[in-house]
Amino acid sequence: MENVHLVEDEDDIYSGYNDYNATFDSEELDNDEGFQQAVRTSHGRRPPMTAKFPGTAIGGRPIGTSFGARIPLASSLGRPVTGAIQDGAARPMTAVRAAGYTSALTRGTTFDPLGQSKGPAPPLEARNDDTPEEKIKILEKRVNELIAESCIAHSQGSLQLVSIGDLNGAKQGGRGYRKNSYPLPHTQTDGTVLFNLANQYANNDMYPEALNTYQVIVKNKMFTNAGRLKVNMANIYFKQKNYPKAIKFYRMALDQISNAHKETRIKILQNIGVVFVRMGQYSDAVTSFEHIMSESPNVRTGFNLILCYYATGDRDRMKKAFQKLIAVPLGIGEEDKYIPTNDDTHANLVTEAIKNDKLHQMERERKSLAEKFIMTSAKLIAPAIESSFAAGFDWCVDMVKSSQYVELANDLEINKAITYLRQKDFKQAVESLKMFEKKDSRVKSAAATNLSFLYFLEKDYEQADRYADLAMSADRYNPAALINKGNTCFVRQDYDKAEEFYREALRNDSSCTEALYNLGLTYKRLNRLEEALDGFLKLHAILRNSSQVMFQLAHLYELLDDPQQAMDWLMQLISVTPTDPQVLAKLGGLHDLEGDKPQALQYYSESFRHFPSNMAVIEWLGAYYIETQFCEKAIQYFERAMLIQPTQVKWQLMVASCYRRSGNYQQALETYKDIHRKFPENIECLRFLVRLCTDMGMKEVQEYATKMKKVEKMKEIREQRVRSGREGSARARREGREGSAGSGPTVYSGNSSQGNSSRGDRLSTKLKSLPGSNEPYESSGQRDLDASYVDPLGPQTERPKTAAKKRGDESDFADEELGDDLLPE
Repeated sequence: MENVHLVEDEDDIYSGYNDYNATFDSEELDNDEGFQQAVRTSHGRRPPMTAKFPGTAIGGRPIGTSFGARIPLASSLGRPVTGAIQDGAARPMTAVRAAGYTSALTRGTTFDPLGQSKGPAPPLEARNDDTPEEKIKILEKRVNELIAESCIAHSQGSLQLVSIGDLNGAKQGGRGYRKNSYPLPHTQTDGTVLFNLANQYANNDMYPEALNTYQVIVKNKMFTNAGRLKVNMANIYFKQKNYPKAIKFYRMALDQISNAHKETRIKILQNIGVVFVRMGQYSDAVTSFEHIMSESPNVRTGFNLILCYYATGDRDRMKKAFQKLIAVPLGIGEEDKYIPTNDDTHANLVTEAIKNDKLHQMERERKSLAEKFIMTSAKLIAPAIESSFAAGFDWCVDMVKSSQYVELANDLEINKAITYLRQKDFKQAVESLKMFEKKDSRVKSAAATNLSFLYFLEKDYEQADRYADLAMSADRYNPAALINKGNTCFVRQDYDKAEEFYREALRNDSSCTEALYNLGLTYKRLNRLEEALDGFLKLHAILRNSSQVMFQLAHLYELLDDPQQAMDWLMQLISVTPTDPQVLAKLGGLHDLEGDKPQALQYYSESFRHFPSNMAVIEWLGAYYIETQFCEKAIQYFERAMLIQPTQVKWQLMVASCYRRSGNYQQALETYKDIHRKFPENIECLRFLVRLCTDMGMKEVQEYATKMKKVEKMKEIREQRVRSGREGSARARREGREGSAGSGPTVYSGNSSQGNSSRGDRLSTKLKSLPGSNEPYESSGQRDLDASYVDPLGPQTERPKTAAKKRGDESDFADEELGDDLLPE
């Protein structure tokens, strides 16, 4: 109670405020040498306590109590229990002195409360990378990096086997360290590495390795969802066309997936149906597809179901499946929400922002896919569900009109007309297309475009032009209608107008290749070759493998006198169509113009091999072998020409000439005799017969010489007759003009008194050579010339009176001997 101060006994209410109890002072512990000594050594450590009952003695002495003797014990902190002087230093008794410094404690020492005088801290120990733990960490880090790299490469389409090798090596290395040096259980990294490795194997068509890797993952019980990987294994078996195993693994995966994952089960069932279709088991495929259409219908499965019913030939189920297909909900919003309103500016900005966003693009793609499946299904089943394809199309159109795809009905009607065209039923096609003249503008324009093209093919250019105008009036931005209008102008040779329409079609659709091609042709006709070249080069950048574009480019370079460029383009064309005989012949002709005969021979020979009926190629090859003194090789080409043109005597003469030049005179003689039998009036053949018979000393020389003289004389008579007839006609026309210029018409008669006049004699003489003339001039004597000359080897007719010499006796000509002047030089 000595420390208790009562307030009422003292006047100062703040008395005792500065009283200090050193036991609870913790701020001076850093400067307390006794405490610091106790901390550093065991000097002040509390002795261990034992479990003794009160009243017993420790070490033979009783424990001090409040009633017994007390022994001074050192505290566990090593602090003296009194304020007595210890080691010559007086303990501070108040809290008002400055903390941390006393002259006694710091005598001979440096003030360093933070212990900085001891120097810098010792360096950290270096990490040892040779331990198994560190090596495993390094390998796992490397594996994760390779997994990321392989995923990025796969997303970019780079399927290199290098990443597979690195992943495999890192996986095996990490597993080896776990097994031998520092055993650890398999972690999730192992499953990731194996899964990615299997995917890379499958992407690179390394199917056995992929299957083995998937099998390792599936057999590991630590991976809870590994059973789903059997779908990947089934996909690999499907690619290998091992369909029974694919179905087995699909069903195993289906059994291991719960009903909670409905979409995954539906996709697996769809794969099973597709496999059954590939196997030709359409009834089993129908079972899978029917289950999908009842649980979660989609357009792809509905289309596959129609295909299966079409394969089995079930008409009623085809109709039901088509009705299910057009009833599948697409799950897309209305198009009206993308139409901006004029009231709210903020709403219009939002509408413009979402008009072409990713979601709207996905909706358009989904709708386009559905329309494609419906159109294809209708075209497929229309001829099968009814007695005629027209009735089938009508049923499909009625079903589509009552569904959410109302706008497809008109497209089906147009496809019906196109089907008529494919069946060559042009009348029905025209009638079907004419039904759209009163429809809306889009359908009307499409129908009129088809009608214009149909009439253009039938060369009814007037109707084609009319319907092209109708299509343009319905839709001026229809590039096909503009092209049809330009085509009608092109065939009328109005190239300037055609150019305008083609240019307008390109302005409406810059990717319209038909307009660009026709524009190039128009520039060629206008002789604007440079512009045509630019147009076809642009078209070639769009259609890299178009043979027509390449040929036009080659022809343009040829017209521009650049044969080297023309040959380069023709070489590119041959790489696309290596069996085109016309291109090969064109290339041979260019090499021939350049003087490269061997190269020209190669291309002409290739052209002849692919098309042995081109007379220009045959003639060039025959002439080449004659020029190079290989007449035996030229014979086969001229014989081919004889088969193609049997009425042309020149090919047979060339064959005989080849035999003669090669020294086979006997065969040449037989060939000339055969030619003479077929063409007895051919003087060239008779000349060679005379020459060969003379050289070979044969008796037929005189016979062939006589025939040759007769043919020559008949040829001369025929030429004179034609010449005199032409002169008489011209003179008669001239005299008629002179007579009409007089005071009145003058009539000439063969029995009149003016028959001795020179002009009348000339006219009657000339007109005697025109048999069957209806002119009023008649001869006074008997007609002695038969103009209908039939047999040139028969008896020679009497010469006309206008001849300069009298006809010689035929017997005298027969007795005349053969002179050297009749032989060919």
